[in-house]
Amino acid sequence: MEQENKIMLDFLKKVSPGNPLRTVIDDLIRSDLGALIVFDSPELAPLINGGFRINCRFTSQRLFELCKMDGAVVVSSDLKRILYANVLLTPDHTIHTSETGTRHIAGERTAKQANTLVIAVSERRKKTTLFFPSSKQYLRSLDEILREVSSSLQVLEEQREILDELISKLTILEISDLVSVNDVCKVLQRIEIMLYISESIKKYFTELGKQGNILNLRYKELLRGIEKLRDLVIRDYSILALKKTNVMLSNITFEGLLDLEAIARLVLERGLEESVSSKGFRFFSNLNLEEKDVSMLVDEFGSLNKIFTASSAEISSIINGQGERIKEDISNLREQILSGKAIF
Repeated sequence: MEQENKIMLDFLKKVSPGNPLRTVIDDLIRSDLGALIVFDSPELAPLINGGFRINCRFTSQRLFELCKMDGAVVVSSDLKRILYANVLLTPDHTIHTSETGTRHIAGERTAKQANTLVIAVSERRKKTTLFFPSSKQYLRSLDEILREVSSSLQVLEEQREILDELISKLTILEISDLVSVNDVCKVLQRIEIMLYISESIKKYFTELGKQGNILNLRYKELLRGIEKLRDLVIRDYSILALKKTNVMLSNITFEGLLDLEAIARLVLERGLEESVSSKGFRFFSNLNLEEKDVSMLVDEFGSLNKIFTASSAEISSIINGQGERIKEDISNLREQILSGKAIF
């Protein structure tokens, strides 16, 4: 599945606005022309009948002119050469297809049988269909994709606002040692929902190509630091190892993410109303401490609250003589949090 998704994204890049292949497709539609463009593969040769061999360097103008003929055009898998033109494709007629037009039927069956990629441009519907070995999709216009991206980014912005509020609340509860399982699960739930939404947006940006650069900056800003945040929250509260917890959360369906009790059982193995204490990884990520020092503090004291109440001497015995500085840094950060000046 992962390999198939990669192939799909690579193909979408080739047909994104601004690329030579997309220029050909747009020119064909504007000229009321249909076409069948097939990417070469080891299994394709037996399906090719008639036509003539070209084997010339690919240019959008050459491909456009060759598509004016009735038959299919075959291009190399790397899109560097045009191999054949005006060919008749003869895939197995028993291969299932949901298409009706002759061109699209041949395109879908060829993609499946030759394990390749096929582009079918409909002169009547002015639509372009992309056929993959096991799926297909319509090539959407720039305006359609921009509307989808804008709508999804708006949802992502709303989710980020909710997450920031939940994090602020969690931070204050942590330094007061009043955190419940429910508070933790709401944060993890919101992070996973944002990551779920982000996966669909990634595909949109692939379809947009260079046209999506500005929107992509906003997208990256909304997701900035979110995976690190998730890891820190998991390290603070999960009873399982970080990697295992991440895998479990990423495998939950979207419907499953809406069930806080299910998240609580998976990650913390506790009820939503039970109290829980932070280990301190997220808090100390905001101080000038090396990660190994933070790990030693957590291993020794077990919770953020116990580190708060530890003496300078106790901390110095763990982190070579830095107890007073660390206690002062902790005190300053706590004051900033309670005054609303520092929420992370």
